[in-house]
Amino acid sequence: MEIRRITQVEAVKAAGHLFDDSPRQGATERFLADDRHHLLIAYVDNVPAGMVTGVEMTHPDKGTEMFLYELGVDESFRGHGVGRTLVSALADLARERDCYGMWGITDEDNAAALATYRHAGGMPEDEQVVLVWTFDRT
Repeated sequence: MEIRRITQVEAVKAAGHLFDDSPRQGATERFLADDRHHLLIAYVDNVPAGMVTGVEMTHPDKGTEMFLYELGVDESFRGHGVGRTLVSALADLARERDCYGMWGITDEDNAAALATYRHAGGMPEDEQVVLVWTFDRT
């Protein structure tokens, strides 16, 4: 397995099946143009097997932390450590970028994600609530 940091739109398009929806050209370009946004793709025999995205977030009184935005593993590669390897690679990148920590969110019934994150060293935070605002897309 090889983990690559992706910087080209073409590589995102070639791995489009790993995302929830087809990557959008403008959003992909904007994501890749920001050096605080990270997209890592795992390749097995040059086939995109999984991806993880991370976003560095900085706050004046805290410093910088990595938000694990999304993890996706192709169904045929699940159960082979691809997700855990990607999460660990993002954590390593966060350390290299001097982040003080990393965090992510998943659904409480997503057993696969919870197991992956725990195997990669993540721990659930007690008494946390996630609130969302959903806006119409234009």
